[in-house]
Amino acid sequence: MLSQYLIHDVLTAALSDGGDFAEVFIENTEKNSLSMINGAVEKAVWGIDSGCGIRVFSGYGAIYAYTNDMSGENLLKIAREASQAAQNNIPAPCLGFQKAAVEKLHPILVPPSSGPKKVAAEKLRMASDASFAYNSRVSQTSGSFLGITQDILIANSDGLWAEDHRARIRVVVEAVASSENEKQVGYMGPGAHMGFEFLDTLDFNELGYECARIAITMLDATLCPGGRMPVIINNGFGGVIFHEACGHSLEATSAALKSSEFSDSLGKQIASDKVTAIDDGTLPGHWGSINIDDEGAKSRRNVLIENGVLKSFLIDRLNGLRMGLAPTGSSRRESYKYAPTSRMTNTFIAAGNDREADIIADTEYGLYAKKMGGGSVQPATGEFNFAVTEGYIIRNGRIAEPVRGATLIGRGSEVLQNIDRVADNLSLAQGMCGSLSGLIPTDVGQPAIRVKELTVGGRKL
Repeated sequence: MLSQYLIHDVLTAALSDGGDFAEVFIENTEKNSLSMINGAVEKAVWGIDSGCGIRVFSGYGAIYAYTNDMSGENLLKIAREASQAAQNNIPAPCLGFQKAAVEKLHPILVPPSSGPKKVAAEKLRMASDASFAYNSRVSQTSGSFLGITQDILIANSDGLWAEDHRARIRVVVEAVASSENEKQVGYMGPGAHMGFEFLDTLDFNELGYECARIAITMLDATLCPGGRMPVIINNGFGGVIFHEACGHSLEATSAALKSSEFSDSLGKQIASDKVTAIDDGTLPGHWGSINIDDEGAKSRRNVLIENGVLKSFLIDRLNGLRMGLAPTGSSRRESYKYAPTSRMTNTFIAAGNDREADIIADTEYGLYAKKMGGGSVQPATGEFNFAVTEGYIIRNGRIAEPVRGATLIGRGSEVLQNIDRVADNLSLAQGMCGSLSGLIPTDVGQPAIRVKELTVGGRKL
């Protein structure tokens, strides 16, 4: 990318008028995408984005600047301006570089850019055909393919020099079912930290079938009754509730500023003793996995909650200084245009000892949230509101009629304390997570869990 001599000069310039620490983040990212409607290609896009971000610490604050002009003259100019903004009269030295050994946890067999888009289009068309074949009320399908290749370089004034090559693939399939007065959508979005070979691991007929099944089932569903009741949340993307309502509150981004409901809870019981929660960026090939984080630290497995006790936060370098705690390999950013901060990777509730069938059989009445959708959360209070995209009423220990329009409403701390059953069927699912440092790929996950009482928004009985 750039020579060590130039980057050393840039870091020195970033500390020339004061600063405790300086860092350079350089990336070159190639994106290939394809989108289809009803089995026909609508758009194909290819592009490259490259640039540099320069960060300077001054006490517990930081200055961040970025540019896509990679000329040495411009980088030195940006670095000096960042140093002046830091307003610290005692500059730290810039040490000589030591190249970090980056372990390649996620081998890439076929780079995303090398895979033929024709093959991706053919596979997406298979999914579309399967959706239309499922039921005549499927009125529209859509599909997309995204391949990302990212090369990064991180260097800092402590002498770190770390390089990494990343590749990700994601496929999204949707089916719309229509009646005279209603439309419902079924959605699947698998992804991986892999190359083009990921497509060979997917059954596109099954993806199309499942999207159509969800859409048709919800089209025929009645409105969900509302009120307080037991809720069984299915495995996989059901983990989005923990991710949003609890995971963000365990990021130092909010905890360091005392804007998390768990800021002062380290070492305390914050959840049922059945709950162990983990963030693990080392899982081979997973969508949210990383070899190193965006500050150059090795990815690792972080136990956040163990048997209900808060064991750790997710910590980046700057917030670690504020909290007096060591970083946890959790610093991430969307691109060079964002300063990094603490973020999740693959975050999940660990498997328990129950069987999902037994949990359902032990529930006289409640809601079975088979598939979850999006929602919103306030990290300071943990209050959340999430849509259920596929739900069923449980009656007499059996899954009964499908219901639509359900929302789950509560607080993260309330959910954690009220989990009384945890199944053994852990599964993870893919999503995109937005926060201060942009939009990043993450996995969410859990086994099926039962929350013994939760507010369900729906139709008044």
